[in-house]
Amino acid sequence: MRSLWRTLDRGLLRDIALVCLAVGVIGLSYGAVAVTSGFAWWFPVLMGALVLAASSEFLFIGIIAAGGSPIAALLAGLLVNARHLPFGLAVPDVLGRGWRRMLGTHLMNDETVVFAIAQDELSSKRAAYWTCGLGILLCWPVGAALGALLGSVVEDTATLGLDAMFPAVILALILPALKDRALRRTALAGIALALAATTFLPTGLPVLAALAALPLFTVFTAKATEGAAR
Repeated sequence: MRSLWRTLDRGLLRDIALVCLAVGVIGLSYGAVAVTSGFAWWFPVLMGALVLAASSEFLFIGIIAAGGSPIAALLAGLLVNARHLPFGLAVPDVLGRGWRRMLGTHLMNDETVVFAIAQDELSSKRAAYWTCGLGILLCWPVGAALGALLGSVVEDTATLGLDAMFPAVILALILPALKDRALRRTALAGIALALAATTFLPTGLPVLAALAALPLFTVFTAKATEGAAR
């Protein structure tokens, strides 16, 4: 594992560290929201380590706090995490084998996949994936634990605006890739689908509807190739 990390340059290590720090800060909000919703302090910490998926964890706690059944909350969380299926198809060669593959699958999330696919060489993909994944595995539960303590002091955690950091970080990571016209048009189509779906789908599910735009990337790429050949 050390040999993989040595392939990372300072700039990438800095970016990964900042993302892990941002995840820890979001964990503060998560832990605080969980405690103020009536959960024991240890629950968000345990969920953070075993589930390691912020959106589904927030959704689970929100449904339970609103009076929903645990089964409905569990099914909603699984549905939101269905986005990991295309994630797995995008990074099958970075997970390793045996027990490493099991752990690598557990570490799979938006940030680790984004960092992995942004690298050119396989060794760099693996190093970025594992470094980010292990960093999040540490920062997310620790942030949740600190947030649980914060929740006993701050009544309205929404006033802190900590949840805004997560989408801001992801947007900063993907902006360079949007220079590609086909990818940019596909992303805009996905955004349109997600915005339309927010009118009738519960929180967390519109992002899954955006995945329906993925086949357009092949269409746009083919058109760009044909135009360049003429």
